[in-house]
Formats: sequence, structure tokens, C-alpha cells
Amino acid sequence: MNELTQQMAAGLVNGCLYAMLALALVMIYRATNHVNFAQGEMALLSTYVASALIHAGMPYWAAAAAAVAFGFVSGVLVERVFLRPLHDASILAVVTVFVALMITISAVVGLVFGHHSESFPSPFGFFEGMGRGVLSSHAIGTIAVTVLVLAGMTIFFKTTSLGLAMRAVAMQPLSSELSGINVRRILLIGWGLAGAIGAVAGLLVAPIVFLEPHMMGGIMIYGFAAAVLGGIDSPVGAIVGGLAIGIGENLLGAFVTGNELKLTIALLVMFSILVIRPQGLFGSRIIRRV
Repeated sequence: MNELTQQMAAGLVNGCLYAMLALALVMIYRATNHVNFAQGEMALLSTYVASALIHAGMPYWAAAAAAVAFGFVSGVLVERVFLRPLHDASILAVVTVFVALMITISAVVGLVFGHHSESFPSPFGFFEGMGRGVLSSHAIGTIAVTVLVLAGMTIFFKTTSLGLAMRAVAMQPLSSELSGINVRRILLIGWGLAGAIGAVAGLLVAPIVFLEPHMMGGIMIYGFAAAVLGGIDSPVGAIVGGLAIGIGENLLGAFVTGNELKLTIALLVMFSILVIRPQGLFGSRIIRRV
């Protein structure tokens, strides 16, 4: 029973990390109807920026804020420089650019910062007295941040004019533009917010797995699986999908298949959902007239 509790607790924390990345994917999809395959590498770059600032003597929270701001700016630049010129391009062309961007960022990070792994501090040391049970202080903080990000996204999309405009642009960009919505500005903000959320995810992942150029590779696959399972346009679905993937793969890896097949489980879940229910558990079903 104790091992079961530990595996579920570890899966809960992993699920929150997957959910955070899935939320970044949902943010971009809601704004642009595209899936950003370079999201993990963008988060990685923001985390390295924070690490460099910390090594330069900046306090952790100031460095983290600068990394989140950098994530926002990098998201804006990706939309402006890489995506906007492909406005009328095919889906294949957009996917190719995202994959090329993913490979390029990973290579640049290795070239600039080196290919060695290094430790990264956790911001939740003040929780240390609370983290003596099943969950560590960093795990408690990760869960709290995930809940706050989900609450913020839900309020943003359902109650703010900017969030409602973003949803309208994703569904009907032409009609939104004719209604007076500045579509280009909405797209920039959507990409910027996704970059900021990805930066937060990177800051939470790095203390667990160590900071190195390929840190986000496997974790991003789980993030994609979480987004697909929950629904690529649903923030709540991203959380549910992340928790389901995190707890499920931990339990199956520990008691059924072994840790070697944990990544395979996520890929099988993603494939099965795409075949059986492409919109995911909470996603919107799209009906097209022919």
C-alpha cells in the first residue's frame, strides 16, 4: 500500500508537469488552430535564460520572472517571424517549420550553453517543513502552480474580452476580423502567453530532471499525449489528461510493464485517442460541411 501511495504521488506530480505543457499547447491551438511542436524547446531556452541569470548573481524569483518574460517575447517572435509568413501555406509547410524550429533551438542551446547537465534550484524551499511526507516541497509547489495556471486560463478565456476574442479568432478568423477584432494582435498575444506558460513548465521540470539540452524531449511527448487525451482545445482537458497520463504511466510502469515501456504507454494512449475519439475527452467536436 505504501508503494502504491508513493507511485500515485509521483504520478500526480509528473501529471502536473505534463498538464502545464499541455496547457501551453492548448493556448496556441485556441489562438491559431496550430500545434507547436517546438513548445518544449522554447520552454528549454527560457529555462536556460533563468539559469544564466541565476549564475550571474540574480535572485531566483527575479530570474524566473525574466525567463517567463523571455518566454512571452520568444512566443511573439515565433508567431511574427515564422508563422505569419505562412498564413496561406499548407498544414505540411507549417508542421515542417515547427519541426525545423524544434531542432534548431535544441542545437543552439547545446552550442551556447554546452551539452553537460547541471542542477537547477527549486523555488519552494520555504515549503520544506510541509514536504516531509509522501510529497516533497517542490512537488507541493508544482501542484499549486498548476492549479493557479489552470484557474487563470479558465478565467481568462471565459470572462475577459481578450480571451473571448482569442476563442473567436481560433474558430472564425475572417468573421472576427470583419467584426473589428485585431486578429494579428490576438495571435501575437496567444503565442506570447503560450511561451510564458511553457517557461513556467520548464522552471518546474528542471529541478527534477536536471538542466540539459534534451531535458524536454521525453516530457514533451507526455505533454502532447495529455493534450490529445483531454482535448487539444480544452484547458480542463489538459489538466485531466496530464494527471491521467502521469498517474497511469507510473502505476503501469511500477506494477505491470516496467519503467522501460512507460513512454510507449503514452504513445499508445495518444494513438488510440486519435483513432477512437479525435477531439479527446473534453475537446470540441468539429463538424465540417462538404
